[in-house]
Amino acid sequence: MIMVIALALAGAVQGGVSSAQAADGGRQLLFYNHAYGVLDRETADAIEHSAFLRDFANFQVRTTTGAGGQTWTGRYLMGRETYIELFGTGDLPGKDGTLGASGMGVSTEREGDLARVITRLRELGISDPVEFRQTRDFGDGVPVPWFDAVFTTDQYDLFGAWGMEYRPEYFADPRGNTEPAAHPGDVGRERYLSDGYRDHLMRDVTGIRLAVTARDLAGTVPLLKAGGFAVRPLPGGGAVAQGGGTTLRFDAVPLDQVGLRQVEMSLNRPVSYRHEERIGHSALVVGPGSRAVWTFGEQDRPSRSG
Repeated sequence: MIMVIALALAGAVQGGVSSAQAADGGRQLLFYNHAYGVLDRETADAIEHSAFLRDFANFQVRTTTGAGGQTWTGRYLMGRETYIELFGTGDLPGKDGTLGASGMGVSTEREGDLARVITRLRELGISDPVEFRQTRDFGDGVPVPWFDAVFTTDQYDLFGAWGMEYRPEYFADPRGNTEPAAHPGDVGRERYLSDGYRDHLMRDVTGIRLAVTARDLAGTVPLLKAGGFAVRPLPGGGAVAQGGGTTLRFDAVPLDQVGLRQVEMSLNRPVSYRHEERIGHSALVVGPGSRAVWTFGEQDRPSRSG
């Protein structure tokens, strides 16, 4: 679910990359939920019409209506707790539909934890976090509260990350096809997603590699630290964040080199073979073992300046 919001987006952010846990050293509050990337049209169309992906994963193409009547059509690979969302150039409004644009949501598992994240953000020096409520319209024109979200800033280049917490109203709506709570205050990812993954090979996203600008990375790191990810810097200005079974790698690059680079996935069962599926300008390698790696090659991008 792409965050399409009406904000003025320009300027710089505070902070940098450091090796640290959350400000209070407490339990992890945020976990990888999903990421999205905007790909060239050839690759997006190949993904949309891939028979292999429909067999490999709980794959779907759907159009969603969010807050303010904004709509987006994505290609989804849904796992047990996590997923990946893919777009083609121009599928999203404004610069969010630019080739190489990307984003990531990290979500809570327990009701009330997003408020704790916001407190941690302020302790980390983010004095004015941007809070937002996303809604979903199931087609009757009556928006249902979907999730609450927080950003560290309303200024970004082509990548944005947000913390999120699903709303009880959404879980209560039968059209959401969500599962019953496993415990009081359960707003977790497994409850939100269906069990359709069981009928396919893909189980979950275990790693994401994204190329982002230094400014966008600087706006992301405080959120990850506030959520309890262990964040360490990489040579060249990038960063790796680990927590909750998912590894997030960010390469700091110029604006004309940004984009989704790789997705690592676990499988429901090990396979004895190695299969490589070419899908547009990408290659999905499945096996051997219980792992698949999807690498996105150089896209057909026009040159542009920052």
